[in-house]
Amino acid sequence: MNIFALEIWDDEAAKCTFYTVKKDGADANETDLFFEKYDAIAEYKQANQDLLAFILLAIGNDHGAIDELFNRDENEVKGLPVQGKRTIENITYYFPRFPLRLYALKVTNNIVILFNGGIKDGPTNQTSSLHLEWRAACEFAKRINEALRDGTILVNEKSRKLSNYDGSNEIIL
Repeated sequence: MNIFALEIWDDEAAKCTFYTVKKDGADANETDLFFEKYDAIAEYKQANQDLLAFILLAIGNDHGAIDELFNRDENEVKGLPVQGKRTIENITYYFPRFPLRLYALKVTNNIVILFNGGIKDGPTNQTSSLHLEWRAACEFAKRINEALRDGTILVNEKSRKLSNYDGSNEIIL
């Protein structure tokens, strides 16, 4: 895994700040690459929009990154959207046979790092065409978790922000 930066993807939601990763030398971050790719494919456009709405509205504005919405364990990361039927505050979230997966790392209930993902076209990540994106997300998550443990990345839950150990907003791993 090469050098990458953590950057804010969306910090305008009421309950959650979303970060993403951008590989050194890349033109776009991993999350934008995902949404742009599947928005451009007619077959996945609606699922793409549904997933974006789930992230920004259900997680970002309504509930935060609560465990009930982050219940799809995929080794070091969580798969979005939610698995199974979940009812929270009279709102039911249910995505049966949903074709897309976006990988995420929940840092706190109000800070989430989004990665890339793909089409879930096999019974497991290992046998699906999104295998490489899943492995990359797991590697990003391992390095981020290590940096959180060793104090290279600091968490400010009150401001819903991550910062470098020196207090700067530039986080390079």
